[in-house]
Amino acid sequence: MFRTAAGHRSRRRGPRIRATAALAATAATAFLAAGCSSGGSGPGEAAGGVPVVEKGKLTTCTHLPYPPFQFEQNGKVVGFDVALIDLVARNLKVEQKILDTPFENFKTGAFLNSGQCDLAAAGMTITDERKKNVDFSVPYFDATQALLASKKSGVTTLAELKAKGGKLGAQAETTGESYAKAQGFNPISFESSDAVLNGLRTGQVDAVVIDYPVVQGWLKDKANAAEFVLGQNIDTGEKYGFSVKKGNAALLAAIDKAITTAKADGTYKKLYEQWIGPLPQAAS
Repeated sequence: MFRTAAGHRSRRRGPRIRATAALAATAATAFLAAGCSSGGSGPGEAAGGVPVVEKGKLTTCTHLPYPPFQFEQNGKVVGFDVALIDLVARNLKVEQKILDTPFENFKTGAFLNSGQCDLAAAGMTITDERKKNVDFSVPYFDATQALLASKKSGVTTLAELKAKGGKLGAQAETTGESYAKAQGFNPISFESSDAVLNGLRTGQVDAVVIDYPVVQGWLKDKANAAEFVLGQNIDTGEKYGFSVKKGNAALLAAIDKAITTAKADGTYKKLYEQWIGPLPQAAS
């Protein structure tokens, strides 16, 4: 799903469940800043003449929580995406600032166009539909989907779930949701990955389709491992990218450089293993 939302989804009748009232009521919440704050406000310029919406900051729009890519830990937002963008910020001699924003805005580039954020980092799949609204970095992650089911459901594949008439869940506005619909399901949509897991735990759904790394993270919890079973892997050929406002070539180049350098010097491998797990051979 890699929390990868496809930009071409059709709404169906499945109810949408909000994770928190705050996200429903607030378009963009200044959530947490990575690192210490620095002085200055208003637009500025980072190293190399890269424009930023706030002086001394590289402002990142994301949607929390989405472990292992971005989530709160000990009062700070951390994760794989956060660590990669910290590399960009360091090169630009600024500090990363993170804003928690509704995920449905990422495919439109709304917060980039309004000048609230410099970039979006949200485990987002690169799609042709989204490319109409934003510019993407080079891919930084190869994503696959997975089916996670309650053990009492007795299913490990979508075919088994369909045959039993079971209920399927997915995160709203994601490629996981889109894939489920393409397979003939009418999935119940949840606002966040945490809400997806809660829906499975409380029996609102029998199984969910969501990004494989997210499932890996959930199953590290012994209680989850005892209650749920990892079913089929679904290779959709998805790749994640960071997005910037269309035409922001300077920032895009800085992001691409940071990703490419990190892959070449071993930093990417180190961060991947820290936040996700062993680096697949195909991604090395």
